[in-house]
Amino acid sequence: MNEFNHVNNISPIPRKEIIDMQSYSAPLENRRNLLRLDFNENTLGPSEKVYEAIKGINLNEISIYPEYNLLKEFIANHYYESRHFDQEEIGLFNGADAAINAIFNSFGDRDEIFLTTNPTFGYYSPCSEIQGMRKITCTYEKDNFLFPIEQFKEKIIKYKPKLIFICNPNNPTGTVLSAQEIIKFAKLNKESLIVVDELYEKFNGDSLLPVIDFEEIKNIVIIQSLSKTAGLAGLRVGFAFGHKSIIQYINKVTGPYDVNSFAVTAALAALNDKSYIDNYVSEVKKAKVLIEKKFQSTTIRKHFAGGNYFLIWPNKNPKILTRQMRENGILIREMKNKKDIENSIRVSIGTQEQMNFFWNIYKELDINN
Repeated sequence: MNEFNHVNNISPIPRKEIIDMQSYSAPLENRRNLLRLDFNENTLGPSEKVYEAIKGINLNEISIYPEYNLLKEFIANHYYESRHFDQEEIGLFNGADAAINAIFNSFGDRDEIFLTTNPTFGYYSPCSEIQGMRKITCTYEKDNFLFPIEQFKEKIIKYKPKLIFICNPNNPTGTVLSAQEIIKFAKLNKESLIVVDELYEKFNGDSLLPVIDFEEIKNIVIIQSLSKTAGLAGLRVGFAFGHKSIIQYINKVTGPYDVNSFAVTAALAALNDKSYIDNYVSEVKKAKVLIEKKFQSTTIRKHFAGGNYFLIWPNKNPKILTRQMRENGILIREMKNKKDIENSIRVSIGTQEQMNFFWNIYKELDINN
């Protein structure tokens, strides 16, 4: 008997894919009142306008099902100043994770090929396993984790994967791939759906959204959210942009009201306060320069690239250092079980003040100790 079934003695038995899959779980409990440099969230919280908008929700808005047209209309007309989207090119989701899962549910199938990089965001793999897909990966190149462009091209041509996921900038390596290079990938095999995860694009990335024509390039979907920039991680708001027929298929596997009214209200308020998002992103970029300069004065191996995070290979055992930092009020994240970066720690970047606080504690624990 399968060990899972023996231990749990369950009946009925779930699908084989569910029994065999490695679930994605993130240690997200007991993090409040600490400096959260472990999950790349906005470290200040949302705009005051978001808070005011949520407080202004009245009872009848809670007692009826949510409505999405106002949010979709705003995104279509104002999400990017340089372009307009058709509302049918936009999907709303209960966070980017829900968009990822819906895409696999719509297009993934047993024994089809799923291509991605390694290491990358851990949630892609269990989603592919649920569908019974065969995963193939390409490893980032050299010590600075360059995107394996030629290897990726070869695998697209050879395997003709049904789904391709590119995290850009990549979490956790920060690797940035140009928008034009991704469009070249899409043209190699138009039967492959390329999903570009752009959650960290505002922090030194290269977004496809300003340049892509979904009528011309039908096999690319772009995912963004308001978790990392606008501080809405707790409310779960994610967007998918793509050709209207692709978005229609993805919407078929989602619930009719997956995004709640509070999230819709908060999203509209956040998007209407663009200056808050821009100022936060600008502050994080300044903090990134600050903390990188501090590490340049050490012999610690470090890797700074795109995204609002960086990698370090500390002197201490990462598990011990992570625990000691938590005891001093700072959360950072071990990269154990991540290919090629197993002994590293990923540190999210907050404000300049927060990174100075991080540095002072880290220096005492891992450099001066």
